[in-house]
This record gives sequence, structure tokens and C-alpha cells, in this order.
Amino acid sequence: MSPTIKPLTKSAKLANVAYDIRGPVLDKARQMEDEGHKIIKLNIGNVAAFGLEPPEEIVQDMIRNLPHAAGYTDSKGLFAPRKAVVHYTQEKGVKGVTVDDVYLGNGASELIQMSISALLNDGDEILIPAPDFPLYTAVVGLSGGVPVHYVCDEAAGWLPDIADMRAKIGPRTRGIIVCNPNNPTGALYPDALLLQIIELARQHQLVIFADEIYDKTLYDGNTHTAMASLADDVLFISFNGLSKNYRSCGYRAGWMVVSGEKRHARDYIEGLNMLASLRLCSNTPGQLAIQTALGGYQSIKDLVAPGGRLCKQRDLAYELLSQIPGVSVVKPKAALYMFPRLDPAVYPIADDQQFAYELLAEQKVLIVQGTGFNWIAHDHFRLVFLPNVDDLTEAIKRIERFLSNYRKRHSA
Repeated sequence: MSPTIKPLTKSAKLANVAYDIRGPVLDKARQMEDEGHKIIKLNIGNVAAFGLEPPEEIVQDMIRNLPHAAGYTDSKGLFAPRKAVVHYTQEKGVKGVTVDDVYLGNGASELIQMSISALLNDGDEILIPAPDFPLYTAVVGLSGGVPVHYVCDEAAGWLPDIADMRAKIGPRTRGIIVCNPNNPTGALYPDALLLQIIELARQHQLVIFADEIYDKTLYDGNTHTAMASLADDVLFISFNGLSKNYRSCGYRAGWMVVSGEKRHARDYIEGLNMLASLRLCSNTPGQLAIQTALGGYQSIKDLVAPGGRLCKQRDLAYELLSQIPGVSVVKPKAALYMFPRLDPAVYPIADDQQFAYELLAEQKVLIVQGTGFNWIAHDHFRLVFLPNVDDLTEAIKRIERFLSNYRKRHSA
């Protein structure tokens, strides 16, 4: 008789890992597509899926270089694209950065995971914004750490609540994650707020992890300040890449820059170098796109300018959502998303994942529920405003229709 086969279970480290951007509601959407339904997807910022292609000069440069891109590179990446990142960092006002401080990665997400893993011991804490980009929370947990969420205040335009952040710093806190421009809210942080966060890091000797992947996706003439340009006595780990500003998500071309107070972080930086070496290198074709992208025509400016495609779609989504009874939304200053609120008095939602599931089933529109971004209540959802104006109009009309029926079903 053969022995009883025990179930093969996943690691306990995954117990608190969730990524609802690609979660069970998306699984249902795929099933519906297999059955022949057409789904309007507002769940993920996959820009190319909406006809926003990378600049042609990037594509052509990669094609020309591809025959010579088969070998491993230096574990941190090729010299030329890293040098281009140094120049870009200098243009943003960050001082003291050399090529050796730049790490290229398979998207910023790989580098975020690498930098957190190199820092945390079991039980160490990292401050993470709420709502968050769920990768942060997952990576901290997988690294043995404890994610501690600080609140971003919707009434203040989704800016971080400094008092809440300060109250959540404890003896095991090692760092603060700052996502600016912000995903999922589209908030853009003023310098005064960034300086307050830096002061907290200075007082408590914390590392600042600055995710700045949307630093060129700015509306209404707004400008972005690189957080690391505001101080040199705090350690900054800054992330950026080609996926959004250059519409190159699938190229997986990101970078990480170490700056600021590096003298007392030599052991940590050695850990970064070890992890960079363990993965050998990031994909070479993606690296080859970086220098051309940073030095070429910045076509993102046309998309976000008044009358540009992204600006028009943002304005349209904001206007249409704001007209729906019981829905309010902070108009994004940056990025590709908005995070509307559903008034609990009008929409008594007990389970926002079920809410997203019902919206999908009834109207064939896919969004992500607010708790998928570690928001504290079941009263928000994230919407991507990447579809063209006709598709976006149709999608929000369907959301409005669903919400109208929802109000009728739950009215007293």
C-alpha cells in the first residue's frame, strides 16, 4: 500500500500576502472573458493595453541592440544606463550620487523587494501609507517584517498624516515608505510635508524608501520634488523606472538610487550588493532602453498637458464620478488613478470585494476594492483612467447604473 500523500501547503510567510489588483475578482473576469464577455478593465495601470505605446526611439534602440544583449551584465547593470540615471538624479537636485550608487532592476518592484529584504530582521517594522500599493505590505511581510500603516488624509487631499506617522514609530521601526506621486490616490506631496517626513526619519534614524515612478506624470502644471534632494543626512533609497512615464511596463526596466547618509550604512549597502549579485543581473534588453528614454524627447509631457490624452481622461473621470450621488473623489494631481469614496450612508457596503465582484458580474466593469490597498474601511475603490474617452465614459456610465440599482436595493 502506498503511503498517504500529505497536502503540499504554501509557506506560512504568505499568510498575510495579498495582491488584489490581480486577485479573485480578476479571476472571475478572466472566466467571464473565456465565456465570451467583454470586460472593461479599470483595475491595473498596464498602459500599453490601452494603446499607450512606448516612444518609437526606445523601441528602435532596443531592436538595434538586441543581437548583443544575450550576456550577463554587471550585477548592478550596464554602465551607460546607470550613468544616465546619475545625470537624471542630478537634474532632480540630488547630490553626491555616483554610478556605484545606481542599481538597475527588473522593474522598480524587484528593487523594492531587494532593498526591504536587505534591511529587515524578523519583527522589524516599516511604516507604509494607507491606502498603499499592496506590494509594499507584501514585501515587508515576506521579509519577516511587520507592516505598520500610517493614514493618508482624504480631507487633506490624501496627504500623509504626520501626527499618525509619528505616533506609529516604535523601537523596531527601521524605515518609512513614501509613494510620491501616489498610487492609488494621485496625490502629489508638497515640499513642506516631505521635509516633515525627513525630520521624523532624522530623529529616529530611519531609512526613507521613496517610490517616485510617476514623477513625470503630472497635471495642471504641478512639479515633483525628488525627496532625496531635500537632505543629505538621511539615507534615501529612491525608485523609478520606465513603466509609466515611458509606457514600457513589459520592458521591466527600473532603477534604485542610494543617496544621502551612506557612511553609516556600509553594511546595509553590502547587503544590497549581495542581493544584486544573487540575481546575477536584470534583463539586458530592458537596461538598453534606459539611456535612450532619459535622453530623448519626453513625450509624457504631451499626454499630461491640457488637452493631452491622459489629462482629458483624468478630467472626464473626475467629472463623471463626481456627478454620481453619494460618490466623492479627490481630483488627482499626478499618476494614473483615482480613489473614489462611496458614502456609507448611501452605500452600506459590508464587503467591498463582494461589491467589486457584483459590479463585474452585473456591468462587466473591473475595478479594485479599497481594502485591496490596505485601506481601513469598505468605502473606496481604485479606478484607472487609462481607457480612451469613449470607453471611459461607457465604463463610468455602467458604474453609475450599478450604483443606482445598489441604492434602490439598500434604501430604507
